[in-house]
This record gives sequence, structure tokens and C-alpha cells, in this order.
Amino acid sequence: MTDAMWGALLLWLLMFLYAMAGSVDFGAGFWSMWYADERELTAGSIANRYLSPLWEVTNVFLVLFAVAVVGLFPGAAFQLGDVLLVPGGLILILLTLRTVFMAYAHAVERHARLLRVISGVTGLLIPALLLSIFAIAEGGFVYISNGHPVLALGHLFTSPVTWSYIALGILSEITLAAVILADFSDVQGDATAFQIYRRHALQLSPIALLAAAACLAIVSAHAPWLAVNLWSEKLWFIGSAICYAGSLVSLLLAVGRQSRLIRAAAVWSVAQYFLATIGYGRAHLPYFLYPTLTVDASFTNSEMFRSVMIVLLIGLAILFPGFLWLWRLFLGRHSGDERPSVPRKEGTRS
Repeated sequence: MTDAMWGALLLWLLMFLYAMAGSVDFGAGFWSMWYADERELTAGSIANRYLSPLWEVTNVFLVLFAVAVVGLFPGAAFQLGDVLLVPGGLILILLTLRTVFMAYAHAVERHARLLRVISGVTGLLIPALLLSIFAIAEGGFVYISNGHPVLALGHLFTSPVTWSYIALGILSEITLAAVILADFSDVQGDATAFQIYRRHALQLSPIALLAAAACLAIVSAHAPWLAVNLWSEKLWFIGSAICYAGSLVSLLLAVGRQSRLIRAAAVWSVAQYFLATIGYGRAHLPYFLYPTLTVDASFTNSEMFRSVMIVLLIGLAILFPGFLWLWRLFLGRHSGDERPSVPRKEGTRS
């Protein structure tokens, strides 16, 4: 495998880590907002407790991804910087808004409700903008004006391809977050929140699967080159479907508080997206932006490659133990001063 492919593999790894951490982070923000008014239920407080330490970590993966793109693929960074100026700028504004409000609201209790609204709304808008990049990368939305690539924003946000990616991404985000929050509720001993999030995961999983099938059909019509490559990587998607079935069966069997089953559902879910992401990433090679921008053409020199790889690997080696320590510190059993709730009748919100 060439140095350029090793660099692309590292980018894929960082993207996957951010996608998983970001999905749970943004999804927890959505569920925290969804149950903000249900004071008799603990589902909102469980989501908010999970959200509190997590949002500080997820942005680190995004920073590492940006560093990797600029350091390993400067040609891609230059061209993508022009193309993604508007969606990228909006993402940064929303991330800044979310970070400021979350930091301030945790310090001032009376703004807790505003925190939930901001985290919930941005938890939908930020992934939507991020997922629009997948549609851009397939081609058909960029034209050349005065020698510079320009993004056709009107065409992008009226295309069914863009909205199919957005729908699939948001459904996947809130479904994965529901599974993880069900597991977290189980760890915290909160039977009420456990049943609520388990129910949401069971309801949303089939809908997310239908969204994936619809997205595949729409993408195949828009980008035949990608459809052909996706078919050649079908074994990865078959494996992903098997993991989906494992997650669904584990959720169905986890009727009571059974840590092993709900934890198995969470592991199956992450494995499902892991395999699907591998298949999609392999199918998209060798392009960053079809048909003009390739991995090899935008790659840096060998010396810079080795330097950046060493720095990024050291950063990841430092980050992971810190993440595990943070997990145990904040998300351990009965963390904080809140006590686990006793089972009580669920509200009507679904």
C-alpha cells in the first residue's frame, strides 16, 4: 500500500471516530431537548449527564482530522477549502455557538433549558451540513469559474441526493444515541430511562434501514461510478447488515435491565457502521472530489508524510487513555450527585 493510501486510511479512521463520537454527542443533545419538558421522566437528565463531558472530547477528533487533511493532502485542503467555504463556515459558527452556550449554561443553572434547546437544534443542523459534504464529493455540484472551483449551493440543497444523505445521517445519529443512552441508563441503574431509550432504538432502527436503502437507490441514479464500486465492496455491507441484525436481536431480547444484552446491542451497532464505512470509503477511492481531485494527486511528500503521521499517532496515543479516564470519571455507575431513579410509569412522549 502506498504512502497516500496510508494517509487516506488515517483520515478514514479519524473520520469514523468523529462520526461515532459526534453521533452520540449530537444525538444525546437531541434527546436531552426532546425530554426537556418531561420532568417526571429521567430520560432527559440521563442524556444531559452523558452530554456534559462528551462534547468537550468530540471536537478533538475534528481538529485532528483537519490537521491530517492539511498536513497529508495539502492539494485537497486547498481545493476543498474553496468548495466547502460556505458549509464549512456554517459548521464552525454552529459549533462555536454550541460550545459557548454549553460552557455558559453549565455554569449558570437558570440557562439549563436554553442549553438543551441549543444543543438539540445544533445537534441536527451540524450533522446535516457535514453530511452534505458526502453529496458534494460524489460530483455534479462543483463548477469552475475564473479558474476556481465554485459550489452550486442552490443545486446542492435542492438535490434528492443531499437530502437522502441528511435523512440517513440524522436517523442513524439519533438511533445510535438511543442505543448508547440505553446502555448508559442501564449502567446508571435507571430502569425508566433504559426502557425509554430501548423503545426508541427499536422504533428507529427499521426506519434507518429503510433510509439507507432509499439513499443507496438515489445515489446509484446520481453517481453510477460510485454504485458500481459499492457493488464491488458488497461483502462489507453484507457484514454490516449482519451486525444490524445482531443489534436488533439484542435490543429485542433486552427486556429487563440486562447489561450484557444492551451492551452487545451497542457493540453490534458500532460494528455495523464500522463495516459500512469501510465499504463506502473503499468504493469512493481514489477520489476526494469526483472527478477532479484524487488521493494521489493531492498527497504531500514522503518527509512531510512521516512527520505528520508521527505527530498524529502520538496525539491519538495520548487522547485515547485520556478519553477512557474521562469515561470512567464522569460516566461511571451513579456518577455525579444524582441518584438512580426507581422504575415508574412512563410518560406519553415517544
